[in-house]
Amino acid sequence: MKRPWIEPQQIRDYTSSPKVEARTDTQLAYDIARAEKYVIFHTHNNFDSKEYESGLPSDVTMAVILLAEAYAKQAIVQREGALSSETFDDYSYTVDVGADIADSLGLGAMLEEYVLPEDHGKVVMKLRKL
Repeated sequence: MKRPWIEPQQIRDYTSSPKVEARTDTQLAYDIARAEKYVIFHTHNNFDSKEYESGLPSDVTMAVILLAEAYAKQAIVQREGALSSETFDDYSYTVDVGADIADSLGLGAMLEEYVLPEDHGKVVMKLRKL
């Protein structure tokens, strides 16, 4: 399957955030590329076998759309600045901004059946006589 797997319009169709909808095609293309790279890294699968010539499974497409939207929202928050903690009298809270986005979206269950065994390559040993 040739990349990119999804188009920027698919993210705009899915999102409920006006700020994500307002992102340019170029910005969304970067978000899509990051999301696809994460899926490839997580599954060890490029989805380039004959099995995927007709298209990606809906779970993979949905995972890429969800993750690309999350990356877009993250970029917006980073640009605008986000409130990470606040204290008022005896009440305070802190938002964890270091959490992995993909873990919070629950993508593991969507991608689980597409994970391939990791290829570690080959080991070369050189021995010499002492």
